[in-house]
Formats: sequence, C-alpha cells, structure tokens
Amino acid sequence: MILNDVLIRAALERGRIVIDPEPGDDRIGAVSVDCTLADRFLLFDGGSRTVLDPARAGDVGAAMREVVVADGDPFVIQPGQFVLASTVERLVLPDDLIARIEGRSSIARLGIAVHSTAAVFEPGWRGTATMELSNLGGLPVALWPGMRICAFMFEQVAGPVSVPYHAKAAAKYRDQHGPVASRLSATDCAAPRTAAID
Repeated sequence: MILNDVLIRAALERGRIVIDPEPGDDRIGAVSVDCTLADRFLLFDGGSRTVLDPARAGDVGAAMREVVVADGDPFVIQPGQFVLASTVERLVLPDDLIARIEGRSSIARLGIAVHSTAAVFEPGWRGTATMELSNLGGLPVALWPGMRICAFMFEQVAGPVSVPYHAKAAAKYRDQHGPVASRLSATDCAAPRTAAID
C-alpha cells in the first residue's frame, strides 16, 4: 500500500517517518513528499584511468572529486554527465515502511534523471539520500542548491522486517550524510565458481 497525503502527514506528526528539516505543507503531494538538492556533488575525475574497478580497494573513491557549490551559484551538469548529489533532508524510516525516490516531472522535462536504478530505501533507513544524476538532454542544465529535485513515496511492508537497515552488519550507507560514492568491495565483485563443463 502506498501512503497518501493523509497517512504521510499523520506519520510525520507522530514521528513514525522523520524528514529533517521537516517539509512544509506545500511540499506534501497526494502520495509523495518533495525534497531538495544539497550543495555538494561527486564527479568522476579519472585522470589517466581507463577502467573503474570496484574490486580494487579505494579505486572508486580515488576516481571521484567533490565539488561544493558557493552560495548563490548553481551546479551546471553537462550533457552526458553523471554526478552524485544528495538531498538536504535526512530521512528516517520505521521498520515496516520503504521509501522510493523519484525525479520530479519538471526536472525530468529538462533531461535530468534523478536515479539510475537505486530507487528503494529499505525499512530502517537513516540518512540523506544519494542521487545518481544524469543529464540526458542536449544542453547543460543549471541545478540550484535548495531546489526541489526529487520526491519520496512511502509503501507499507507486510510487517516489520527482522533486520532493519540501520541494524545490518553489512550496511554500507548507514547514516550517510551528503553524496557517498559506491562502496562495492572485492567480495561484492567475486564471481561464483562454476563446475567445469565436460
């Protein structure tokens, strides 16, 4: 079940869902809550690198650089560019709700995709949301910190999960703040061994 505006407001009032800073009524839609763009971005800056190898410790982080936008300035995303950004808002979910992040229609009509495939935030999530921004259009687009860039929808799970995200031993992005690069490790990339075929 997707929560409607009445249920979202009730969950926010009771602290069942926490969005900090708390959204005003103008940011709560029929089935979603709009969130805003922070001022920090991570860009791939590989230099002479020809391959990005997540199985090599530190390879992904070393290939990225952070850009912090000055007050009053936009971040200009170029055609074909991929960057990581985050929401200003910190989200805290209970153990029986998931959140889905979606781009806003007005942003999509500029050619900006807000997520590649990582749209689901598990029950027990705590932290800001990292967005995978891509400019699919033919022109550079100015993205202004503080602008409404995405929306969260909330869905009820059949019951509380046995291990919420914040309690997982292997939770790579627990309590993240700002855009966070991929934390894939060599063990995540290990291919399963298969028996030889005669």
